Amino acid sequence: MKFRPIQAKDDAQLAGLIRSTLETFHLDLPGTVYYDSELDHLSDFYQGKPQERAYYVAVDDQDRVLGGVGYTAFGGFDQCAELQKLYLVPQAQGQGLGRKLMELAMDKAKEAGYQKLYLETHSNLATAIILYQKYGFREIPRPENLIHTTMDRFFLKDLLNT
Repeated sequence: MKFRPIQAKDDAQLAGLIRSTLETFHLDLPGTVYYDSELDHLSDFYQGKPQERAYYVAVDDQDRVLGGVGYTAFGGFDQCAELQKLYLVPQAQGQGLGRKLMELAMDKAKEAGYQKLYLETHSNLATAIILYQKYGFREIPRPENLIHTTMDRFFLKDLLNT
């Protein structure tokens, strides 16, 4: 397994992975990433402003996507990025890949100059919430101006103390 920045050839695999995961957790609803207009072209979105956002994929020896994670600038807090789209294929779950992707995203966001990392999730994603809390994300009240209005749990992490 290796990690690399997203490429256009990853777009279809990632969109399928994200949609199938959301379907599994009954989150294929308006107000989730399921309906984001850029979901089928994530490489364009993340490569469009490389100074403020990035997405990384974990791939196997045949270059198949096993998972991914990204970040982008978030205006809700000073010098803050939003952790986005941390997803794994089912066969890669429970093997530490989520932790490796989380650490990669935190390191890269910090290298990009961000001091905080925000994320939003849903109560249905209990395993993900445990991971976030393990990495020192603390729950915060719902921010204003949400794009993904179905999300019901919100977290913030100080990257300077990691």
